[in-house]
Amino acid sequence: MENSFKAALKAGRPQIGLWLGLSSSYSAELLAGAGFDWLLIDGEHAPNNVQTVLTQLQAIAPYPSQPVVRPSWNDPVQIKQLLDVGTQTLLVPMVQNADEAREAVRATRYPPAGIRGVGSALARASRWNRIPDYLQKANDQMCVLVQIETREAMKNLPQILDVEGVDGVFYRPGGSERRYGLCR
Repeated sequence: MENSFKAALKAGRPQIGLWLGLSSSYSAELLAGAGFDWLLIDGEHAPNNVQTVLTQLQAIAPYPSQPVVRPSWNDPVQIKQLLDVGTQTLLVPMVQNADEAREAVRATRYPPAGIRGVGSALARASRWNRIPDYLQKANDQMCVLVQIETREAMKNLPQILDVEGVDGVFYRPGGSERRYGLCR
């Protein structure tokens, strides 16, 4: 249940990954064996839902590549479902400020640290309640990355970085340059 992606970030080890946008467990499995440290399953701009994320998580599981899942939005209900099927690392899009970053973190943590619903007896993530002390282990191993995409988010970056439970920030240059008028 250790999150090797989170451990690598904490240790400062560079990680090389690839975006998966095909919503295909077949392509996810193929790429999981290609030597990438992480594979991002995109739920924001690819036609993924909880079921297709689940099948890709299952396809990646036997390989050393670590899955990162990007939900379509910073929505606690969607986040809960993604975590229940086994997601340990999230990249939350369009985080604008520290309050939104805190909301994302709270959605990923069981009480009292957060608001994640306790349905672990029925969840793949807990191996259907077979992992001892699952709630604490899940909280400890959860990795939350937030995506910075706007001028407002850049302005608020120092406060976002101070939010406990935010493990990293992903700066999306393509969208930001267009918004800031840096591309012609």
